Amino acid sequence: QVQLAESGGGLVQSGGSLRLSCAASGRTTSNYDMGWFRQAPGKDREFVARITRNGGSTYYADSVKGRFTISRDNVKNTVYLQMSSLKPEDTAVYYCRADGWATYWGRGTQVTVSN
Repeated sequence: QVQLAESGGGLVQSGGSLRLSCAASGRTTSNYDMGWFRQAPGKDREFVARITRNGGSTYYADSVKGRFTISRDNVKNTVYLQMSSLKPEDTAVYYCRADGWATYWGRGTQVTVSN
């Protein structure tokens, strides 16, 4: 079992930055690819970014490419999402996901970007 807890969300003005964290407990996250997803009101949950187990490869949705950066610290069992140049359309609940022999989700953290 892996428990994931997101933090770092909040209210920010358009053009601002936030860094989300996803702290894992239970099994070590080094056995899992880690990802960030988001869900805006009335919309489906969508992929944002993913990082492989050793951090060697990263993948991004086109909508965030060049603005968001995913990273991980396997010693701290934590994954980060650095978000810059935020736009109102980035407003959503952001979820962390661990993918290995099972998939685990966190409960999410709200990000609100105002005009």
